[in-house]
Amino acid sequence: MKFVDRTDEIARLKDALGREKSSLVVLYGRRRLGKSTLIKRVLSDNDVYFLADRSEGQHQRSLLAKVVAQLFPDFDKLTYHDWESLFRAINYRTETHFTLCLDEFPYLVEQSKELPSVLQKLIDEKQLKYNLVLCGSPQNMMYGLFFDSGAPLYGRADEIMRLTPLRLPYIKEALNLDAINAVEEYAVWGGVPRYWELRENRASLNDALWQNIFSVNGVLYEEPIKLFQDDVKDIVKTSTIMSYIGDGANRLSEIASRCNEPATNLSRPLKKLIDLGFLEKEVPFGVDEKKAKKSLYKIADPFMAFYYKFVVPNRSFIELDRRLPIDQALNAHFLEYVGMQWEKLCRNAVTGNLINGVIYGKAKRWWGSVRNEENKPEQFEFDVMAESLDKKYLLVGECKWTTLENGKLLTAELIRKANLLPFARNYTIIPMLFLKNPPKDDIGNTLLPKDILKYS
Repeated sequence: MKFVDRTDEIARLKDALGREKSSLVVLYGRRRLGKSTLIKRVLSDNDVYFLADRSEGQHQRSLLAKVVAQLFPDFDKLTYHDWESLFRAINYRTETHFTLCLDEFPYLVEQSKELPSVLQKLIDEKQLKYNLVLCGSPQNMMYGLFFDSGAPLYGRADEIMRLTPLRLPYIKEALNLDAINAVEEYAVWGGVPRYWELRENRASLNDALWQNIFSVNGVLYEEPIKLFQDDVKDIVKTSTIMSYIGDGANRLSEIASRCNEPATNLSRPLKKLIDLGFLEKEVPFGVDEKKAKKSLYKIADPFMAFYYKFVVPNRSFIELDRRLPIDQALNAHFLEYVGMQWEKLCRNAVTGNLINGVIYGKAKRWWGSVRNEENKPEQFEFDVMAESLDKKYLLVGECKWTTLENGKLLTAELIRKANLLPFARNYTIIPMLFLKNPPKDDIGNTLLPKDILKYS
């Protein structure tokens, strides 16, 4: 698969590593995002890349010395009994500025707790002649090593980069898709380059699902557990919470009830999953998150959402290699699932963008009870709601991942509902439709997948 995006990250790396003085660069983020690939694109033949493992410290130093020996002949002829002597030896041999990258740096720290203090000492002396790039996937550990004010390396990094998933337009470019297929594929694989590579190796989305996910031998069959191993202690509880949320238990009380635990016991694990990017907390538009009583917990990552929607409930069938029940589930619910991901993509596309001459702030959903024209309570929901930055306009949107929608009727209903909202009376209402296909009776307020790709 061709390398796409990461323009800003590459520019930042090149800038940091190209300075006259030595730099300490930190790169972290969840697995499969392409951190190693990104680093290797920036490093030259004169730089040193070392991938750590979980072996003991002395063995790791021997392995690193062998890699360094490719740059400095016979460097591995000596035995380095501690990390300080090894780094100082590299410094002694260095004549031309180069970069030393330690990938999976947390593995080294696991076996050599003194390593951060050693590096702190060397950095503070300001005598290093080479750059250091420290990279790792365990997000909690990387955060603790560089953001905890009591950690030895706190404040020492010249550049700290957290790699995040790629955005929607790049899956279209990487896999050569049309706009509609890009949305559907993104709903499954999310913005993770490694998943895109696995998809690219198969002739169709269905084939890729059966080879990589719906098979006990699939590379991604146990993927969530592998991701959790990096950052959570209680994998069973974490997976249980994710399963319940994926199954539709979105309120804290519902999750607590299914877990058979007090809601107070779940605040920390839920916050951790949000911090790691696996969950998100959703509150209605216009509501302060800290005061919200109607907050919902949703799976944030598309791949994880797909996994807990279709894999976990069908594990028994997958283990027995029974395809029919899974095919039935996909046929019945896949488009509905894509529709949920489509809503998120549309909200993201509206946020901070100029749409029909108006710039909008953060787009959210809104749901609640409003008194209708007959003064009776009616439950409303808006898939997209955003206020313009000048506070004059309120965009209200309907998202549909279906065909043959009537644009005129959908717009009229949006306006009817919006006019009943007490807080909307001070705005000019802008009704927008976010549709899979052009509607019947289009009145010019529709955004299609090709438009969302431009805004994403």
